[in-house]
Amino acid sequence: MDFYLYIIAIVGGALAGAINTLAGSGSAITLTILTELMGLPPNMANGTNRIGILTQCWAGTYAFHKNGKLPLNNKTWLYVILTVVGAIAGVIVAVYVSNEQFKAVFSGLMVLLLFVILVKPKRWLQESDFDKKVNLCLAIPLYLALGFYGGFIQMGMGVFCLAVLVLVSHYNIIEGNAVKSFMVAIYTIIVIAIFQWKGLIDWKIGGIMAIGQTFGGWATATFASRYPKADVWAYRLLVVVVIFAILKLFGIF
Repeated sequence: MDFYLYIIAIVGGALAGAINTLAGSGSAITLTILTELMGLPPNMANGTNRIGILTQCWAGTYAFHKNGKLPLNNKTWLYVILTVVGAIAGVIVAVYVSNEQFKAVFSGLMVLLLFVILVKPKRWLQESDFDKKVNLCLAIPLYLALGFYGGFIQMGMGVFCLAVLVLVSHYNIIEGNAVKSFMVAIYTIIVIAIFQWKGLIDWKIGGIMAIGQTFGGWATATFASRYPKADVWAYRLLVVVVIFAILKLFGIF
């Protein structure tokens, strides 16, 4: 690797870690770096990307927990277990199937999600309500699907996961981000083990990128936990990320 590629990997990783921690879709940056600049094939890039995802999510989870923003109640653990089950199925499919087939589905979901985000934005800025009844008939398949998607490709997982945590499970957007980081941190351990078993991880490149992703995740989670208006900025970033993803997916960039 040329020296400038190390710099791009670390800086790009830091930006992706920050975006992933407060909104999602940061993997669009890291996967582009891994495939277009580092020359990794898609499946290898998918596996290698998980190293930084793991360190970034654990760093973010630690910062959120330290600042009292990670609610570890029975509902949270149920959602974690469901996503882990889904992720195991997703990563098994991922090691055999190209993720290109999911791009059309991803595009459609992003467009739908933009409308969901923009309609009644106050729903995203309310306090967490753990006493409010959750429709498990809706929540269980949604969290299983989220886990499957995260295990399969990860890109966009944070955005979709945050939407379900806020709109279905009634978390505040900051606490929702904390739970999202914890969920992904747990299932990514298993995902990495399966990708490594199939020889689909470049540890050198992934480790370099993880330096930036870890710092970005920790710094952003610390800021979001302490800044009083972080929920407003998290919502704004989410809107920007989804709009940018839609424009990119439909060839505007």
